[in-house]
Amino acid sequence: MDFRNVKSPSCVHRTSLNFTPLEEKKFKNSIRIPDIMDEEGMYSVAASALLELGDINKNDDPMNIDDYSSVQPGSNYVCSWSWKPGVTNGHRIIFSADSGDLYALEVLFESDGVRVNLSDCLYKGRPANALLWLDCGFVAVIVDMADGMVLKFEEGFLKYKSSIQNIAPILDMCIVDYPDEKHDQMFACSGMASEGSLRIIRSGISVEKLLKTAPIYQGVTGTWTVKMKVSDPYHSFLVLSFVEETRVLSVGVNFSDVTESVGFQPDVCTLACGVVADGVMVQIHQRGVRLCLPVGSVHPEGIPFSSPICTSWFPDNMSISLGAVGHGMIVVATSSPCFLFILGIRCSLAYHYEVYQMYCVKLQNELSCISIPQKHLELSRFLTNYAANNSTPAFPSGNHVDNLFLIGTHRPSVEVVSFTGDKGLQVLAIGIISLTNTLGTTISGCVPEDVRLVLVDRLYVLSGLRNGMLLRFEWPSASTLSSTGPTGQQSVVGSSTINFHISSNLLSPNNEVPEIFKSNISGKTEGDLPVNLQLIAVRRIGITPVFLVSLSDSLDADMIALSDRPWLLQTARHSLSYTSISFQPSTHVTPVCSVECPRGILFVAENSLNLVEMVPSKRLNVQTFHLGGTPRKILYHNATRLLFIMRTELDNDSCSSDICCVDPLSGSVVSSFKFEPGETGKCMEFIKVGCEHVLVVGTSLSAGPAMMPSGEAESTKGRLLVLFLEYTQISDSGSVTQRNSPIGGYSADQLFNSSLCSSPDDNNYDGIKLEETEAWHLRLAYSTIVSGMVLAVCPYLDSYFLFSSGSTFSVCGFANDNCQRMRKFASARTRFTIMTLTSHFTRIAVGDCRDGVLFYSYHEDSKKLEQVYCDPVQRLVADCLLMDVDTAVVSDRKGSLVVLSCANHLEDNASPERNLTLSCSYYMGEIAMSMRKGSFSYKLPADDMLKDSDDATNNINSSRNCIMASTLLGSIIIFIPMTREEYELLEEVQARLVVDPLTAPILGNDHNEFRSRESRAGIRKILDGDILGQFLELTSMQQEAVLALPSGTPNVTVMSTLKPPMPVMVNQVVRLLERVHYALN
Repeated sequence: MDFRNVKSPSCVHRTSLNFTPLEEKKFKNSIRIPDIMDEEGMYSVAASALLELGDINKNDDPMNIDDYSSVQPGSNYVCSWSWKPGVTNGHRIIFSADSGDLYALEVLFESDGVRVNLSDCLYKGRPANALLWLDCGFVAVIVDMADGMVLKFEEGFLKYKSSIQNIAPILDMCIVDYPDEKHDQMFACSGMASEGSLRIIRSGISVEKLLKTAPIYQGVTGTWTVKMKVSDPYHSFLVLSFVEETRVLSVGVNFSDVTESVGFQPDVCTLACGVVADGVMVQIHQRGVRLCLPVGSVHPEGIPFSSPICTSWFPDNMSISLGAVGHGMIVVATSSPCFLFILGIRCSLAYHYEVYQMYCVKLQNELSCISIPQKHLELSRFLTNYAANNSTPAFPSGNHVDNLFLIGTHRPSVEVVSFTGDKGLQVLAIGIISLTNTLGTTISGCVPEDVRLVLVDRLYVLSGLRNGMLLRFEWPSASTLSSTGPTGQQSVVGSSTINFHISSNLLSPNNEVPEIFKSNISGKTEGDLPVNLQLIAVRRIGITPVFLVSLSDSLDADMIALSDRPWLLQTARHSLSYTSISFQPSTHVTPVCSVECPRGILFVAENSLNLVEMVPSKRLNVQTFHLGGTPRKILYHNATRLLFIMRTELDNDSCSSDICCVDPLSGSVVSSFKFEPGETGKCMEFIKVGCEHVLVVGTSLSAGPAMMPSGEAESTKGRLLVLFLEYTQISDSGSVTQRNSPIGGYSADQLFNSSLCSSPDDNNYDGIKLEETEAWHLRLAYSTIVSGMVLAVCPYLDSYFLFSSGSTFSVCGFANDNCQRMRKFASARTRFTIMTLTSHFTRIAVGDCRDGVLFYSYHEDSKKLEQVYCDPVQRLVADCLLMDVDTAVVSDRKGSLVVLSCANHLEDNASPERNLTLSCSYYMGEIAMSMRKGSFSYKLPADDMLKDSDDATNNINSSRNCIMASTLLGSIIIFIPMTREEYELLEEVQARLVVDPLTAPILGNDHNEFRSRESRAGIRKILDGDILGQFLELTSMQQEAVLALPSGTPNVTVMSTLKPPMPVMVNQVVRLLERVHYALN
């Protein structure tokens, strides 16, 4: 189009899209999200207007972005397109046709006019909802309700490179908890039609297990990976230290023992090791320091001899307790007496090195850890600029920065120390560790276990403590330095080197004590050293000592913080973010970088070495098994450890819907039960029959919607089925043994005795291989045709079950515990089509398409159902959960979630309709089609440290009532209950976070207005964990600044007389959010 004349635009070139479509069969079952929501006919204009839910139809449905109703069947049209980046006049464009083909258009401006060249098909796939042409020839392809792709231009065509994970829509899910692993995992029904899949979703960063050894590594005390040269891209050796032994393994395809060829002393416990110069390795043990030159047989850069060359250095009548190895420098410390030694190396002849002592100082406080950062140009630049900006003339510069190291002391404190030949040791910065709890009592165990220097935009000092806490210190600004008076300086008088004496073999030019180590620095002036490090953030990540392991040598590298679980530390918008790693508790960890495994991480867990690799391209920890149809419902059976999945839109000539049994370890379909032609599965549930369980299934025998535009049930037919599993075992002789038994007829020990989360290779149970000797088949025990589609089934008490057909629901059971003899005891009718049924003890909750949630009671004596409560507002229910007999959690099809309660009413009230009370609400903006109770019931390790507070017990008890909701857009949302005191505290915090520039919504939207949509005025809002979680990423000063802001929410009730002092409030908020964050991660 030519728009140069805006009053008369013209078409200068038209291209006809006459593509050859892909097989019609391939996409005949393509379904969009509005079709999912409209499968029961709930979104017609008349029904929506009647329900006062707004004019939500397929043309203005917010879930339906595009409308292709005007496109003629069989015609070609463009679904999405993207311009080539970096070209100002946009000469090339890539687009996707509805057939799934990708093409490119090239626009050429020539003297005789515009010429457009259309390429051949570049790639065949599914129709793309969105395309993004990236730099370097990459193209991102976003597909509706299926995984997307990353493609790249190669040799004139697009080639597949990787997937873009998309778990939407989640139509149903179930949660399986394994107390031994303290880890929930979710089995989700995702995708539609041919792209339907089972997704196994776990918390934490996904890891791929590459290697696991036998449990033969008992008593590991340390692990390190060492390069042969400082500049090498890959590690050469893996060092394992035991209580009385050290082993060195070569890094590669096979980890072979090369201890003798490297030269490390094998009969000692290694405290630290590393490469001090190219080809020169150092081992630090309790009795001394050993320098080794490995032979060429274990590494090409080794010495050309048959045995390694080694030399040692020993302290005089002392035992080494700590050590660290850096480039050109070795630092070791002793205890009883406490000395710090600075060692160097020098070469007298070829391949002949010696270790010599450069400096020695006696310490007042014993050291707890030592760390030597790698040389970094940015570090030198930062310290130089800091000295210039803060008038610190004594700050090191140039090569002096290369000899920095960090120490942690039992004082406790962390200190940044510099060593130079002319000035000796200088303490550049010191951070005193003094933490108190909310009662003002000093927290014990604050001795640093590990310390690291981190340079990301600014310089941090990270320290992991022995009590499971992680501290972050920062260099003070110029304004902070100038405002610090003599009293503040006096607080850091006692560095670890106060009151020392120089040993006899000190190599100091003047043999004098440097001024910085003298005990009296009360006359210290602005600009003198050491500077006071500011403690800006405190975070509890566990209860065991925290070890810090960098994943590379860079000062800005990602880091693993290892306590009783591993965490990944990465840079966030304003700070460091903490994300749990989905791996079992480990004692040691080290990065392993090799040609075969460039991003490997070695964990020591349960006496085994585990080589894993984090998957950086996947933010979600999800495993995918394709099912070939739309998975509608899913159940997990504990006895057989199988998943029962109801599928629709199957590409099968004999049936379009079935129920399949899936092995969650392999994703293979063990068996399936096919419905009749034209029959579609709608719901299913396990029901107890005596001591066994059967599967009760509801279906639809009629095509078309389940309800009329008025919301009343259509005149349709459905079927109720009762299924059981037939177990078949093939003996060694080849004979087949069959038993017909209801589901659950065999115990878990008989069928499966391994953990669901065990290795896929461990599929031997009692010595019999499952897939070769066992077979499962679903068999029909009973069926009956009913009036109306059966849309809901649920168990009731121990001997009944409920099912709905149209606007009627019934209480049924099995006579004499015989699953072939179903009996109906009572029925009740609602005004509109019933969508959900759920029960808790004697309470029955019915959710329909207009009246919302209705509470019923069943009287066994009279065999009658009675309505006792009803929803106060009209609501189109998507799912409903009963937390107890008085409380229901309801999600609707407009994206809201509400909590309804009848706790304040009496059932003997004379009113025929006793309305439920709206307790709280939350607008998600997404439709939660499935909700389940989460079982976060295991005891939180951090609560062991909080025994002085009743909050810990309250949190543990309330965590058993967590709610997990999955939405059509693929979100997983977790709701947890809390006490009124905790709610009021965090409500005040949230009101301030939503207006603070650091934590407010990025686009500047009104958070309170958004979360209050579809809610009545005056109803409490469920707190937003995404907003509150940011509070943990702020520094201590930022946290205090946020809480000092005025409340940003006008509806928040501020109880000034009960508001605690600001420091206590910060501690309370941090402690509460840490506990929640720890549990849910």
